[in-house]
Amino acid sequence: MTMSRRQFLKQSALGFGSLALTSMLTETASAAVDPLAPKKPHFPARAKRVIFLFMKGGPSHMDTFDPKPLLTRDHGKPFPGNKPRVQFAETGTLLRSPWKFKKYGQSGIEVSELFPNVAECVDDLCFIHSMHGTNPAHGGALLKLHTGSDSFVRPSMGSWISYGLGTENQNLPAFVTVCPTLAHGGVNNWASAFLPAACQGVPIGNASVPVEQAKIRYIQNAGIPAGLQRHQLDLLAEMNRDHLNRTGPDLSLEGRIDSFELAFRMQRSIPEVEDISKETAATKTMYGIDEPVTSNFGRQCLLARRFAERGVRFVQVTHSDSMVQWDQHGNLKKGHEKNAREVDKPIAGLLKDLKSRGLLKDTLVIWGGEFGRTPTVEGGGNDGRDHNPEGFTIWMAGGGVKPGFRYGTTDDYGWYAATDKVHLHDFHATLLHILGMDHEKLTYRHAGRDFRLTDVAGKVVTKILA
Repeated sequence: MTMSRRQFLKQSALGFGSLALTSMLTETASAAVDPLAPKKPHFPARAKRVIFLFMKGGPSHMDTFDPKPLLTRDHGKPFPGNKPRVQFAETGTLLRSPWKFKKYGQSGIEVSELFPNVAECVDDLCFIHSMHGTNPAHGGALLKLHTGSDSFVRPSMGSWISYGLGTENQNLPAFVTVCPTLAHGGVNNWASAFLPAACQGVPIGNASVPVEQAKIRYIQNAGIPAGLQRHQLDLLAEMNRDHLNRTGPDLSLEGRIDSFELAFRMQRSIPEVEDISKETAATKTMYGIDEPVTSNFGRQCLLARRFAERGVRFVQVTHSDSMVQWDQHGNLKKGHEKNAREVDKPIAGLLKDLKSRGLLKDTLVIWGGEFGRTPTVEGGGNDGRDHNPEGFTIWMAGGGVKPGFRYGTTDDYGWYAATDKVHLHDFHATLLHILGMDHEKLTYRHAGRDFRLTDVAGKVVTKILA
């Protein structure tokens, strides 16, 4: 029997409605999936988690881990090459390092006398001496390092990792940042941007607060007992689910529901992690917690280990007690010595502790700042260096990278990345690869296009992989 188009549409209208309802329910169910549920990587991972030791302000590579003999020889002379077209400030003649370097370990890698404790771990470290970025200003450089973009609001690398892998502990966030700086991008450095809200970093205090006093805001509710809170959350979730069933998917609302649930569970889990009273005296001494100079950063590093061993994917600790922590435009000797004293022993303690517990093999530890410093003296002084994104050093440890290994070089004076150059996009691609993720496949659809941490660039630096 033939049927007109009008008759077909009239008789099949309920079928179209059923298809639409099925589609809506499917999308709602998809939106309701916990964004922090554990997910399988794209391929076998070398590391399960990351600890990022962020040195805010830009430590000087030629004064820490990248010795330059010609810089010592030619002290006071003009830089023999071309300076960058865009500089943060005017600089003068070459400035030698005030510190001596010495070879350590079986690898014979040279380390400045600023870091005698980290030097003892040099055979576990993998140095990248040829890092380079694009922005000579702190704000843009911090955002580029943390998000891959210095001009747009984008998700943090910790948020991308949380989105890609989820968390191994449903009672803790996937991404924690301990005492982060509120300057130079602030929350945008640990925000999730357009990724699900649950993927953003959870800040514990900030850089102006001693870590012993740093807490997650509203982690305790002294006015309402836990049982009553549970009933309130159940009622709120029921109302929100009913709203979703009537209006369709709403990722923002789903994110709030997930955040409420995680916040409730964190009331018990977070205080337990922050309580270091049961750590042994030997452990606290190893981190320098019993010494005034190293106590604050030592506690941060110990917290990083405690979060990491409980399944948090990305833990960042920031060394920044002011806006200019490693930013020595002047007073280079005094400033860098103060900073190094505060972090050297705690960092070595963290590396040794992770290794003794068998955690270093699947934990990637990263040390670095947003850029390096110039080999030339700042302005007319004789004890400072300017910002330098053209070439600088980071190091990694654990997590499948080659131990006791150096990759790439800067030029003879340390201004430009010279051989085996590694852009920040390459660094991010390599980071994701170590965690078992293909940076070109880890994407999120937003505003009509697929976004990724590495934008449209990035190459995995395979030569640093063990």
